[in-house]
Amino acid sequence: MAGRVHVLGAGLAGLSAAVQLVQAGRPVVLHEAAKQAGGRCRSYHDPALGLTIDNGNHLLLSGNRDALAFLRAVGAPAGALTGPDEAAFPFADLATGERWTLRPNAGRLPWWVLDASRRVPGSRARDYLAPIGLMRAGHPRTIGESMACEGLLWERLWHPVLLAALNTDPRESDAALAAAILRETLGAGGRACRPLVAIEGLSAAFVEPALRFLERAGAEIRFGRRLRALEIAGDRVAALAFADGAEALGPEDGAVMALPAWVATDLLPGLDAPQEHRAIVNAHFAVAPPPGSPLLLGVIGGLTEWLFAYPDRLSVTISGADRLLETPREDLAERIWAEVARLTGQAGAALPRWQVVKEKRATFAATPAQAARRPGARTHLANLALAGDWTATGLPSTIEGAIRSGATAAALFTQERSALRGAA
Repeated sequence: MAGRVHVLGAGLAGLSAAVQLVQAGRPVVLHEAAKQAGGRCRSYHDPALGLTIDNGNHLLLSGNRDALAFLRAVGAPAGALTGPDEAAFPFADLATGERWTLRPNAGRLPWWVLDASRRVPGSRARDYLAPIGLMRAGHPRTIGESMACEGLLWERLWHPVLLAALNTDPRESDAALAAAILRETLGAGGRACRPLVAIEGLSAAFVEPALRFLERAGAEIRFGRRLRALEIAGDRVAALAFADGAEALGPEDGAVMALPAWVATDLLPGLDAPQEHRAIVNAHFAVAPPPGSPLLLGVIGGLTEWLFAYPDRLSVTISGADRLLETPREDLAERIWAEVARLTGQAGAALPRWQVVKEKRATFAATPAQAARRPGARTHLANLALAGDWTATGLPSTIEGAIRSGATAAALFTQERSALRGAA
């Protein structure tokens, strides 16, 4: 029988690795320092709101093949992700009051840019050629060095989309990462960029089905186990030192370390990994969205960037939000609510129950310098692999990247093509 593989960390990268491993017939032990799984992509009950919310709003797209394959593999409930039947992205400009909906056509040939009713008001078809510079950019280059970062379409489309995808000022962000995102979404046609949201929560969609799948497959799941050190002998990890004692690894055993970059570098000296991070701020308001509210609304000209309409609340996401970390939460709630109230036809309404969540290290900084520090799944230790959205997935810090990284790490132990996508 093949040796056990210890998966260290039960975020989406760790869950993906564990699922891939048990599918390949490897015994798995999943260790998690917290009392629950999910890491930065989980749901919890917030007493201030009296509601269950996610610890960060996340948008997926229909072209996120690894994420969708993961949901199918673990038997996620039908409707775990909700979205419109076509690629449609409503926008509102707070400064001008204009509203429009971006509607890419389903196929790869982007004829939609020739139809003024489908594109950003005031834009021309040729304006949409700007990202070609990203596709041709040599490495390493920034977006600012690869395309024009000014003009109406930059302000109303490319800047908000790239900021959301990269969580870093697009002008200083890595052009190759931006190109990868566009290539897998808009570049693949509308079929690949239909917006999808875990309307019942990330835990219900991703985490709980994965845990049930692993339990049925016989995996051991151990919560409250914080890894303190790796005991190394020669070119192998000989034991995992947890707070409650060490666990020896046999000659056929292995480990996947699916921990945050700053934790992994402490445990594995000499590991090259991103050192700079960017914040995200999410604001939640305990008020049901008015009838007809779009599931997702892009917002131009305000503090609000993306407005999510969940059945029981309105939620806002602000990316690259380091500038807001020192702003009092009460001030943020009032400023954001004033914008949300205007956007939803409730101008002047009193501030409802609210919660503001500041995630200081939400993602690695997607600059060329930090992207160059991302390690691959394979390490210098024969029985240790790495996983996480901060590893070299070819994508920014996203759910898709996290799940892809877990499958890639697991494939190093299975000696076969990944069932989700294939080892990169």
